[in-house]
Amino acid sequence: MHTCFGGQPKDNQPDILQIAKPHVVLELHYLPPVSWMALAAHAGAVRLEACEHYQKGSFRNRCLIAGPNGTQRLSIPLRKGKHQQTPVRAVRLAYDEPWQQVHWRSIQAAYGNAPYFDHFAGELEQFYQNRLEFLFDFNLGLLQFLLKNLGLSPEIACTESYSDKNSEDFPAGRLDFKNTISPKRTPPPRWFYPAPYPQVFTERHGFLPDLSSLDLLFCCGKQSTQVLQNSLFMQYF
Repeated sequence: MHTCFGGQPKDNQPDILQIAKPHVVLELHYLPPVSWMALAAHAGAVRLEACEHYQKGSFRNRCLIAGPNGTQRLSIPLRKGKHQQTPVRAVRLAYDEPWQQVHWRSIQAAYGNAPYFDHFAGELEQFYQNRLEFLFDFNLGLLQFLLKNLGLSPEIACTESYSDKNSEDFPAGRLDFKNTISPKRTPPPRWFYPAPYPQVFTERHGFLPDLSSLDLLFCCGKQSTQVLQNSLFMQYF
């Protein structure tokens, strides 16, 4: 029987069901990594930062998957301009190159033999056939796809003003995790435990942690929830 239950990070980890679910603030990623989704799995509500300026070199327009040759990065090209000063909801996708076709073929090559690929592939492929104008809208649609199929149901809403944790009006009880998950960050955040699960190319590359949560979905299906539950050190909440 194919099982995906990730191991507990520590024997003395508190029971997650006995901890009040926090409200967290996160930036919106392209096919977010497992660490992002682990936060969402433990959150009562997720506030997506919709009032920030776009930041280059982040997961906002890139993700990591496990390809036949190891970790593979998929990057979405953007319309030319000074994105660093652009409101994140105004960043436009570029279609000068057939990146949608390239990304979809890469996903097929990486996960065509995954246990749950056929179950979810048809729905996912539609995102790579439609041309949306804005990166934020594209990412939001993919996030909704992932949350639904991973069996997660936190309250999702976009911020109406920039969420500054140092501001006097920052809501009490809300946790700001913006920019704690980054391709530039090594090692991973101290609150994240990459609970292992079977991957398509484990025998070739070993376990590759904190890839896009698409990797988890295709490899574990509904059992992904258990992996996500075991992927946080709850004492950091």
